[in-house]
Amino acid sequence: MNSHAFNPTILREYDIRGVVGHTLTMDDARALGRAFGTVAARRSGKKGPTISVGYDGRVSSPGLEAALVDGLMSTGAKVLRVGLGPTPLMYFSVFHLKSDAGIMVTGSHNPGDQNGFKLMLGRLAFYGPDITALGELAAKGDFVRGQGSVEDRNVGADYVAELVRAYRAPAGKSLKVTWDPGNGAAGEFLAKVAAQLPGQHQVINQTVDGTFPSHHPDPSEEKNLKQLQDAVRKEHCDVGLAFDGDGDRLGVVDANGRTIPADMMLALLAREVLKDRPGATIIADVKSSQVLYDEIARLGGKPLMWKTGHAHIKTKLAEEKSPLAGELSGHLFFADRYYGFDDALYAGVRVLSMVASSGQSLSAMAASLPAAVNTPEIRVACPDDQKFRIVQELRERMRKQGAKVSELDGLRVSLPTGWWLLRASNTQPALVARIEAVNAAELERLRSSLDNELKSMGVTLTEHHH
Repeated sequence: MNSHAFNPTILREYDIRGVVGHTLTMDDARALGRAFGTVAARRSGKKGPTISVGYDGRVSSPGLEAALVDGLMSTGAKVLRVGLGPTPLMYFSVFHLKSDAGIMVTGSHNPGDQNGFKLMLGRLAFYGPDITALGELAAKGDFVRGQGSVEDRNVGADYVAELVRAYRAPAGKSLKVTWDPGNGAAGEFLAKVAAQLPGQHQVINQTVDGTFPSHHPDPSEEKNLKQLQDAVRKEHCDVGLAFDGDGDRLGVVDANGRTIPADMMLALLAREVLKDRPGATIIADVKSSQVLYDEIARLGGKPLMWKTGHAHIKTKLAEEKSPLAGELSGHLFFADRYYGFDDALYAGVRVLSMVASSGQSLSAMAASLPAAVNTPEIRVACPDDQKFRIVQELRERMRKQGAKVSELDGLRVSLPTGWWLLRASNTQPALVARIEAVNAAELERLRSSLDNELKSMGVTLTEHHH
């Protein structure tokens, strides 16, 4: 097994993902270990770099993790196994154990038959051209050879302690909270955190189960929050927190069971962070509401719009030395009293701190933000070989019309009464659109004008459920 060819569809922009037994096999996991171990050795200049490895609660994860570790050891790497847990546990271990790199075996929030890997080299995300290069290196069989080692490192207790320490609120102010890890990998960890926080806490769907019996673990989709919303209303909770399958994305529900979108959550968290860090840069992705960018500016911060994708945002956060960033999908990144990676458990604790300290309900805090009317993300099925071309064509058209265009990531067109975004999905054969306006009538007008542009290219802007 000197050279290895990966199925090209699994080498994605931000990570590696495929269907287990079809596009992603045990041999792929082993070859990934050999390729990544080789890159880690060469870039760190160490004969045996230390590499943290964790895995999520999917049925296929333990087998893929074992094959991965095998591949890593064949390059001489010292593997530190942090075991079953959320992706942020692996990220935490890289800082805590001072590892040279890290790999998480996770299918994130994809369906149960899929799995993959999130990679970290040094203190930064490993993505984009680096992932493509792994494929080329494996195809050549250009692997470093060595005799590695492996040891189990349980960092769970230290991780939980750090999360509990992040809670800051006046004594005597306690909240009632429901947590829903959705049978994902974060269950046991967030239950331990909840048990040590003041207030009353209940955890639903805590048992790790890779078949996801209760609902799909993706908090960015409203239908997956129904169980949490019901529980919050029934128990008269102050806040409900939902997590995706690997614990790096957060969904937040107020006492009325209303979802607070991640960009609005970021606007509220920005108030807290900018009190301590006046003038700081706060980063959000191109899908985020204009209300968020205006609010950061109003608070005296510097709003920065950046490309969608946890790897892009994390890298930019480090470059800009920004204390806080977020994405509409629910990734929230704190470098304020934390390490700057996306950790939904940490973000959840900060949300609870903020609400308990404010003396206001979460719904009142959300209502204090300027109103805007927007669509959720609209996904339109579009073949992979056409999606980029369509965005490019529309970009040319808009430029000719003299529109105010941002080309940072796809196409975001700003108009006096709102804006719309169209970009090619990095993870699916789809176009992703979002539209926002000052009122419902304007939203409808912008929507139909975008729809007409797309129709003339053979694409219809109807909601596509995947």
